Amino acid sequence: MNLHDVNEGIEKYKKRKRIGRGIGSGTGKTSARGHKGQRSRAGASRHPAFQGGAMPMIRRIPKRGFTNKFALTVAAVNVSELESNFENGDSVTPESLLARNLANFRFDVLKILGNGKLTKKLKVTAHRFSTSAREKINQAGGEIIEIPGKKPVVKNKQKSAKK
Repeated sequence: MNLHDVNEGIEKYKKRKRIGRGIGSGTGKTSARGHKGQRSRAGASRHPAFQGGAMPMIRRIPKRGFTNKFALTVAAVNVSELESNFENGDSVTPESLLARNLANFRFDVLKILGNGKLTKKLKVTAHRFSTSAREKINQAGGEIIEIPGKKPVVKNKQKSAKK
């Protein structure tokens, strides 16, 4: 056996089976579907939750709650994470948090939470701050800058205009 014989007979790209192309092809007439039966008919694909006519699990189990599609995605960063990732005098912005992988996903609002200790003087820019985070940043001699966030969706503009 030589080195060039190793891959002999192995097809890297297998040709697809051409169905319904005459008797000589081996998959003519019934096109590899067999005779009669459910899967032999046209449009034989079934719903993924179909359970042979029994009441599907999806309909048997009770539903709870709902997902608000208008809800804002909030990225939460703790004061302790700012302490460990930033130097004294640095400015904390959503872009700098993204660069340090502290808020590395798509979010609408950035909120700073007060879990942990803060000893460094930081200039923190975010949409929201918890009360304890405000206190800790101010105690450390830092500065808080609030960015205006997205406004909540008003469903009926006429009703809100009358008020």
